[in-house]
Amino acid sequence: MMAEDAGRRLVDTYAALLAALLIPSMKAVCPDKELGLHLWMPGHSEDHRVTIGYGQKILLTTSATVHSIEILNGGKLVIADTPQAILLRAKHILIGDRGELHIGSASCPYQGNLTISLFGRLDDGDEEHSYFGRKYIGVGAGGTLEMFGRNKLAWTFLNQTLHPNQSSKRTVLFQRSWGSRGIILHVIHPGSSEVLHSDRFDTYRSKQESRRLAKFIDDVEAGLILSLMINDEGSNHLEESAKSSLSRLGSRFISKLGFRDPWTFIVRKGFPSSTVEDHTVYQGIKATSKAESSFHFQRRPGERFTITSSSQWIQEAEWSDWFDRDDERGSGDWEKLHDLQQAHPEQLCRRPLDIQVQTQDGIPFNQTGDVIHKISKEFGFVCLNKDQVHGLCHNYQVRFLCGKLVRPQASLSIDVSTYNTILELSDKVVGWGSGDRVVVASTDYSMHQAEEFVLLPCPSCLPNQVKVKGTAQFLHMGEVVDGVDMRAEVGLLTRSILIRGEMEPTCYGHQACKFFPFDTFGGHLKVQRGFRSVHLSGLELQHMGQQSMGHYPVHFHMNGDVDEQGGYNPPTFISQLSIHHSFSRCVTIHGSNGLLVKDVVGYDTLGHCFFTEDGAEERNTFHHCLGLMVRAGTLLPSDRDSKMCRTITDGAFPGYVANPRQDCSASSTFWIANPNNNLISCAAAGSEEAGFWFIFHHVPTGPSRGLYSPGHTEHTPMGQFTDNRAHSNNRAGMILDNGVKTTEASLKDKRPFLSVVGARYSPHQDADIFKPRVPAIISHFIAFKNQDHGAWLRGGDVWLDGCKFADNGIGLTLASGGTFPDDDGSHQQVKNSLFVGESRNRGMLLLDNKIWGPGGSDPSERTLPRGIDFPIRGMQIYDGPISVHNCTFRKFAALSGRHTSAFGFRLNNSWQSCPQNNVTDIIFDQVPITSRVFFGEPGPWFHKMQMDGDKTTIFHDVDGSISEYPGAFLVKEDNWLLRNPDCIDVPDWKAAICSGRYAQVYIQARKPADLNIHIVRNEYPDRPLTLEGALGKRKHYQQFQPVVSLAKGYTVHWDQAAPAELTIWIINFNKNDWISLGLCYPQGSTFTIIADIHNRLTKKTHKTGTFVRTAQKEKISQSQPSRGYYYWEEETGLLFLKLRSHHEREQFAFCSMKGCERVKITATIPEGSPPSNCLGKAYPKHAEIPVSEALMPTKIPNSQLNSADHFLEVQLVSYSVGFFHAKEDFAFTEVNGRKWYQLDDGLHLTVVDGGDGKLVESRGFRTSVLQGDSAELEAYVNGLKDGSIVLLTSKGNLVPGGSWTKVLEKLGAKPISSLKDKLVFVGFKGLFYPEWVKLEMSNKRAKIHQVLPVPTVTKRKL
Repeated sequence: MMAEDAGRRLVDTYAALLAALLIPSMKAVCPDKELGLHLWMPGHSEDHRVTIGYGQKILLTTSATVHSIEILNGGKLVIADTPQAILLRAKHILIGDRGELHIGSASCPYQGNLTISLFGRLDDGDEEHSYFGRKYIGVGAGGTLEMFGRNKLAWTFLNQTLHPNQSSKRTVLFQRSWGSRGIILHVIHPGSSEVLHSDRFDTYRSKQESRRLAKFIDDVEAGLILSLMINDEGSNHLEESAKSSLSRLGSRFISKLGFRDPWTFIVRKGFPSSTVEDHTVYQGIKATSKAESSFHFQRRPGERFTITSSSQWIQEAEWSDWFDRDDERGSGDWEKLHDLQQAHPEQLCRRPLDIQVQTQDGIPFNQTGDVIHKISKEFGFVCLNKDQVHGLCHNYQVRFLCGKLVRPQASLSIDVSTYNTILELSDKVVGWGSGDRVVVASTDYSMHQAEEFVLLPCPSCLPNQVKVKGTAQFLHMGEVVDGVDMRAEVGLLTRSILIRGEMEPTCYGHQACKFFPFDTFGGHLKVQRGFRSVHLSGLELQHMGQQSMGHYPVHFHMNGDVDEQGGYNPPTFISQLSIHHSFSRCVTIHGSNGLLVKDVVGYDTLGHCFFTEDGAEERNTFHHCLGLMVRAGTLLPSDRDSKMCRTITDGAFPGYVANPRQDCSASSTFWIANPNNNLISCAAAGSEEAGFWFIFHHVPTGPSRGLYSPGHTEHTPMGQFTDNRAHSNNRAGMILDNGVKTTEASLKDKRPFLSVVGARYSPHQDADIFKPRVPAIISHFIAFKNQDHGAWLRGGDVWLDGCKFADNGIGLTLASGGTFPDDDGSHQQVKNSLFVGESRNRGMLLLDNKIWGPGGSDPSERTLPRGIDFPIRGMQIYDGPISVHNCTFRKFAALSGRHTSAFGFRLNNSWQSCPQNNVTDIIFDQVPITSRVFFGEPGPWFHKMQMDGDKTTIFHDVDGSISEYPGAFLVKEDNWLLRNPDCIDVPDWKAAICSGRYAQVYIQARKPADLNIHIVRNEYPDRPLTLEGALGKRKHYQQFQPVVSLAKGYTVHWDQAAPAELTIWIINFNKNDWISLGLCYPQGSTFTIIADIHNRLTKKTHKTGTFVRTAQKEKISQSQPSRGYYYWEEETGLLFLKLRSHHEREQFAFCSMKGCERVKITATIPEGSPPSNCLGKAYPKHAEIPVSEALMPTKIPNSQLNSADHFLEVQLVSYSVGFFHAKEDFAFTEVNGRKWYQLDDGLHLTVVDGGDGKLVESRGFRTSVLQGDSAELEAYVNGLKDGSIVLLTSKGNLVPGGSWTKVLEKLGAKPISSLKDKLVFVGFKGLFYPEWVKLEMSNKRAKIHQVLPVPTVTKRKL
């Protein structure tokens, strides 16, 4: 809050300053009215070199062309504010010591139109200035540059969605049915398209009405448009006077009208060739008939309107009741129309218009999987049992669409097609005028859907409306969608003062021509250290910047402090700039601090747009700035795309092979090299890579080298970051991660200087790691339609509050330090935030967009991120520790073939997963319970799921708002280091809900390091976990990072000979937490074992104790901090230790407050030893009975849940208990805590309604019934309602080879090839088989304990 309050005070100060500067004063003297100015009209000569100095005060009053202008030694140039536009052309303008250039002022903005055009070619041979280069406006030491154009709104938002090709406004002016009989007439103005008069003439009832019609037509002024139509009947008393009048207008059918004939007629009076007319014959009371006329009229240039009139008899229809004459027994299900008409003559029509067929449970026939024999509205419906794979059709019902008696309808509509568009905006458009250009940002994944428009005059527009020429090609949102503000930004490009570079038609003479077909040698504006005063406001900069270092549209270069701290009063600022179609960045702040950049629009540029360069730039404020269409450039590795990265290898060490995704590919709208800068209310609306990227320089680079100590920016607290938004970026809306390489290329690291490298952020007070942490606050950030991430944030204390993420590939990933959080004890959190998976902003289908497919929550087609089957995730859990609190997840719904989930995990993850990751107060809205979480499975995007982090994922559901079990942990379903006997499987999530106490051990292996580990919990010896290590196999050491259950015993085995050096770190252990570890070594090994504590902050380690060998295994539990014991069991090859934490730990710390407690083992291993895998000898000797150390939490009652769907907990157990030589069988079924024991031998079925989870019935089938024919069991199952959950247990000896097992296949079981003594089964009767259908068999104990989603619904197919 301190950083946020400080930032707000800073912005308030700047706002007051700008208000004081920009409010006109009646007493102020405009610069061009100052006394003593000398008129200057230099004419036009590209060779004329102008120097203004030694007290000269010059007023330029007309257009001019010169070679250059240099203002020095007290010289002053003022541009006159004249009614005539002024064009000043020069190769450069240099403002030197005590030189001044004034164009308007804060109190007297420039009202005219001025263009400063910088000309010159890259190869024209002019001498280059040693500091400024060529084609520039340069402000040197002591120079003053004051430019103030007219005040205009910089940018705003669409306030109404702009649809593609939305060129017409349809107005239905008239529609009548019964009660409006006769001829209906409208008179329409051909210029305004307004209806001037309308009337109805009942020519069915009265000839007087016919004569009145004739007179009215004759009196209408020539040139006006007449539209006539018949409603109901109009011919009965239509006499000759009216027919003659209409014939003279051009009617051909008026004399041929019959009773109730539909007729329409449109004409511009006096222009018979404009006539359009239609007539059709009345078809009776049970058939439709229609006449329709339509004509286009030009209203004014660029606008036309279409009049459409219709006269018709409409036959409406309605569906009959559902009929089920037959069922599936016999030969099949026969629902023939003829039979149904005989049975229900009063309820069915003779000639139906359509037919619908569904099962008794409401499933459409084409979704049942049945082969349909015949279906048509004329015949009816037939399904034959012989055609079905399972031998039986479903039971179907049918209904038919029947037509009603016709009714009349007459209507008139006018479509106004303008070929122009009205933009509804959220703000009053101050200063915008006809001829100005604006850009409307994309609101889809592609930034290239941004569009430019030219403003047109619009006297009738409201203060927040503008008219633009043409129509949109793309959809641009203008509304809040599903709780997220997705309104497109609208930026002004045109200003009254234009600074531009004159360009050649094509690229020439530069390496940039390899990548760009256009000239990139634009103009630039550069400010040197020691300037006297610079304030820029109300400027347009076009074709500025060059593809060479140091030449940017606006460049503050090594200026130090440019606010009050640097002696500048008023402080330096740039505001209301429109920088577009530039060739290198937008605004560059290099070695400068305290600059205010406000209301600046940057559009269509190469390389980072708003750019801080060396890492030393601090206290700068970007306020209400907009950047969009940021493309790759050639200057820095981070600017370059893949092609540039591979092609441009200047500065690389010989043999360098570029990895573009890692070394380059980072072009961003806001590139922030020091976190101590403020970003407030800014928008990053489209970049090839990222919207906002916080990057770190371990040491300052370039001319800033030495300005801070190594690592300073990685610990610098973040300035204010609030109310910002990012969308339509290829990689991410926001990234807080990485650094740049601050050393030159070498043999050790061949990458070029300033390549993108790794870095870790851990903010502390005064950037001192020994002082308290200062969380980086990301407040009210909005990220939507970013291809990959809404935000990827890596660091120590990074906290998000009130943020919104929608339609991103992945909403948010919070990453720590990978193996360790770089700042141990820190954590990341997101609270009070909203995540939307697939919003109503569906985008639009384009010819070049292949990523288009169905949504999950909404089956409508839509644009999609990355791939049609990409697993969209809201919150991606990576390493941790993180906490997610009071967040809402909306519209995340998986399809069969697309694993969308509200919570997910990083794909192909080799790093650790912290058991302290936790969630509370989660709300789900339109998220099926099956899509809340997904732990992953082998397949597309997830690959083989064999990396260490894929196997060890875990998080804590503190209040049960995800799992419905408060205090439970969610773990991967097949991680038996974490499971216990009470865990409940969640098949749809590939997870298990467990209780327990969890921590981690880090096992670092050296000599060798390229090996794999097998770790086994003694309670589950047949379930080893194999880990490959978090580091590459070429590293000098390897680290394995399993999560473990505390107070348990484990053994560790290797796929090679055991490593000679092991360091075991105990991670997330509280004081007195312990595990027992048996490490496999070759026989003949000897050991030296010590304990130490490593302080990661000071990088210091001190020894705390020594382990000595004991001959009694039990004695390892008596270890003390200074003296421990190990037990070497040579016959099994296991070295036993007990790892215990002796010190307290802070809440989020991985290690204790004393440091990281470790055990180091140095082993002497016989040469040539085989792989150290002791599993065969270790078990069953050291096997233990599985025991749950913590009670399983009680499920939240359904009545207390805030969700329409919920979990049904089921447990099925079939087992035997031995009493001496006797054996007794038991079996029970438990549903949501209610238990039923099976009494008789055989099978016991419990049926639950899959729609509401309520118990339907329970029935047993004795062993004798199962012998031979299973007709009774089969008939029972066939009679169950579709959507039934079937729970089955067995007791006693099952009948092998019986046909009863085929019945289970109808409920989803796979064919049983070999029957075992004990069997439990969870099945489903319906048209699909859910993920949770499961069959377990064992000779001793078969058990299924899982939760089932209720209601049970199928996932739609991708």
